[in-house]
Amino acid sequence: TALKFREYRIFWIGNATSNIGIFLLMAGSLWLMHELTDAALYLGILTFTSLGPILVLSMWGGVIADRVDRVRLVTITRGCFSVTALIIGILVALNIIQAWHLITVSLINGVLLSFDIPSRQAMVPNLLPREHLVNAFALQSMLGTGSAIIGPIFLPFIEKIWGISGVFMIIGVAYAFTTVMFSRLSKQDIYGKGKAQKPWKDLIEGFSYIRQHGVMIALILIGIVAGVFTSSHSTLLPVFAENILGGDVQSYGYLLLSSGIGGMVGAIAMAQFAKSQDSDLIQTASGVGLSLVLIVFALNSIFIVAIITIAIVGVFGVVFSTINNTFLQNMIADEYRGRVSSIHQLGWGASAFGGLLLGFLAQTFGPQIGLSLCGTIATVSILALCIYIKKTSRRL
Repeated sequence: TALKFREYRIFWIGNATSNIGIFLLMAGSLWLMHELTDAALYLGILTFTSLGPILVLSMWGGVIADRVDRVRLVTITRGCFSVTALIIGILVALNIIQAWHLITVSLINGVLLSFDIPSRQAMVPNLLPREHLVNAFALQSMLGTGSAIIGPIFLPFIEKIWGISGVFMIIGVAYAFTTVMFSRLSKQDIYGKGKAQKPWKDLIEGFSYIRQHGVMIALILIGIVAGVFTSSHSTLLPVFAENILGGDVQSYGYLLLSSGIGGMVGAIAMAQFAKSQDSDLIQTASGVGLSLVLIVFALNSIFIVAIITIAIVGVFGVVFSTINNTFLQNMIADEYRGRVSSIHQLGWGASAFGGLLLGFLAQTFGPQIGLSLCGTIATVSILALCIYIKKTSRRL
């Protein structure tokens, strides 16, 4: 497997703790905001501020990723995440935390993510031979889904013993460990070294490169659609747990745990069975399946059904994001990888608008109608784009 390569192994271990950290950071922040405000719109605002900067800055983050040592950049951003988590933990411990504190720190983290994500994604293909790339990205997905299993187990437990402040303190420690691990990685080549042209010209070059590949454009658009209309569903999980299903933080933890277990199943399936040549079929089935099951989850008010459907959402979500990313990475030339990866991350950044949109729809029409509407739009859009990709790929 990809773990037999030293550089990737160190990267993977470092990401193991930071993935748990980022899961606890997002879930803990949403629950804390829910406790502070009890308003779905504020949950949407929090999601928007944490991911919104990615829409504006991630493309520039990609330019930077092609001009600097990506390992050093990611090491710095991970250290900064540790500091911001500790700040929130201290504010909660002092009992002076307010909604605007969470929003401000989320905005700072969003800016950091804008530079962290493109470099982190672009690092992976250079950590091991290209033929192991599908396995490498699948193992990365396993980290995300593994943290989505471990996180829900520890979130209610830590909150009960040390309070929500303890959650953020542990997040700070997790990111500190990641910073240490990444500092042990070897430097990577700087493809933009010695360039005399300005960064904005590099960005234009990246767009020009993408424009020459119709399939690449469609893959990025699919990521954006999924980001806006499906990935943002986690924004409303605190509302569903308490207001629709009649539960509490423990119920919220169970929903997160079920989603994480489903995601782990999807990641294991991808690592063991997925082949690059099956990308078209896997992407279509997982994307449409994700959207349809999300509609079922939205319209349900029975706890056990919610647990089952959110698990299936987890399966399809991880399979879809993994194959979409692998499909794209296999097409990119190394000298453009940072810029294209950053533009592809518009999909994740788009979930900022998705969270804001979903928060508004939930506040206006109710969470069930809002989420089911998003699922319907995603189903039609993803299916249309997948059909286009399949037809275009056959002509290449």
